[in-house]
Amino acid sequence: MSGTEVVRLRPQRVRVVCYVAAVAVLAVFTLVGVGLSGRMNQQQTTVFHLGDQIAMIGLGVLAAIGVLWFTRPRVEADAQGVRVRNLAGAYQLPWEVVRSIRFDQHSPWAFLELADDESVAMLAVQTADKDYAVQGVRALRALHHEATSRDATPRQ
Repeated sequence: MSGTEVVRLRPQRVRVVCYVAAVAVLAVFTLVGVGLSGRMNQQQTTVFHLGDQIAMIGLGVLAAIGVLWFTRPRVEADAQGVRVRNLAGAYQLPWEVVRSIRFDQHSPWAFLELADDESVAMLAVQTADKDYAVQGVRALRALHHEATSRDATPRQ
């Protein structure tokens, strides 16, 4: 394995589901917004105005952006360390602080076990992605092994 290898991982199935759901949410809000008509009530005043229609479509855009937020997780690793971006945070860790990479059988995603007995979830490596996730964990473990064995080699 060369020292210039970079591993990039993103969730696969979740991204597809989120893109489809975001389009569907935006379509529903747009149809509802367009369907709001200026019907008259008994006092002959309109119930919905153009601003209401625009606001409904705007809510659809915000809801679609919220759904797309779940496509944010990613992991990048190279010989120096690993960078993990989850939904609400990001970590940049050198390999020296990573004790192991766990991908337990019934866990929804992989974890980095750190030297200080803490762990960092890697939401980009999900069980739902099956072989893609297993290959990603193997590539991360290979980089980790290469980096830690290189550091453990005594220098002369």
